[in-house]
Amino acid sequence: MKTVNIYLIFDGQCEEAFNLYRSVIGGEFAGISRYKDAPEDPSKPVSPEYRERIMHIVLPISNETMLMGGDGGEGWTDKHITGNNFSVSISTDSKENADEIFNGLSKGGKVNMPMTSTFWGDYFGMLTDKFGVNWMVSYTINS
Repeated sequence: MKTVNIYLIFDGQCEEAFNLYRSVIGGEFAGISRYKDAPEDPSKPVSPEYRERIMHIVLPISNETMLMGGDGGEGWTDKHITGNNFSVSISTDSKENADEIFNGLSKGGKVNMPMTSTFWGDYFGMLTDKFGVNWMVSYTINS
């Protein structure tokens, strides 16, 4: 089953925002990762001021819908500007389907992170389509 969810990007306020959303919507976080939790990558060092920021957080809304987010910057996303601070996140049924969707959406657009196997276990990529919409495409490898 394919699912589509919204991914919100913040500039250091992700944890505060998601605590508000949880207090209003209810539920518990399904996962929280901070930049300090990522494996060290010499080509993308994480500055000390970013280590405690949220890299990824998930608040389930229903069985099918999740609100996801993270603090952008540090070379992972474009500079935070209100209006570009969200992505449409699509999870696919297969690696092949992820590639098809990613390749189709990226035509005429900008690949921000090519499809690749990640340390968190997903086959994942990010792009901005030719209309300026940010997309995250993923397939959970061990599903």
